[in-house]
Amino acid sequence: MSSSNKQYSLATLAVIGATLLIASCASNQPSCSSPQTRNLSAATKIVQSNLMSGCQAHFDSYYDDLLTIAEGDPKPENKREFSDFLVWSTDQGLLSKRQAEDYYNRYFNVKFMSMKGDYNNCSHTCPNKQKVLFNMQRELSDKERGLLRVSLDNDAYYRADKLFQEVELVLEATCMACSAGR
Repeated sequence: MSSSNKQYSLATLAVIGATLLIASCASNQPSCSSPQTRNLSAATKIVQSNLMSGCQAHFDSYYDDLLTIAEGDPKPENKREFSDFLVWSTDQGLLSKRQAEDYYNRYFNVKFMSMKGDYNNCSHTCPNKQKVLFNMQRELSDKERGLLRVSLDNDAYYRADKLFQEVELVLEATCMACSAGR
């Protein structure tokens, strides 16, 4: 290989290397790291900043991080912090109003999101009874986390637990009646 060809090859490699370096600098991805503070208000601000910096795909994990941080300092005011965060998320277009309500209700309300909807129990719920009860049981665990471990709302959690037991009994009786009526 001649000396001019070697110089041409080295120059080409240098241009390619510089192009790759510039491209990697231009595509700085946000870190999307979890908040490291144990203060819920400070963590919420960090999460909001991350969400506005391109980390929207991490919304669920950020929400879980905030719940974990709140569990370290449980108090009734934490419900308001989560409500404000979800309203902010809706205002920023990260969530629809219905999605924000679902997030809040799943953790901080006694009503079960797993049972919402307008459908006939005999034709819809009874054939899927085990799945419905499984989903409600998982949601009850989330309510335990939100109502008991995050916001210390024992009364609301025990109302949700009682509602779960009542729905379980009513669903069983309804499905037995549906089977007998066929």
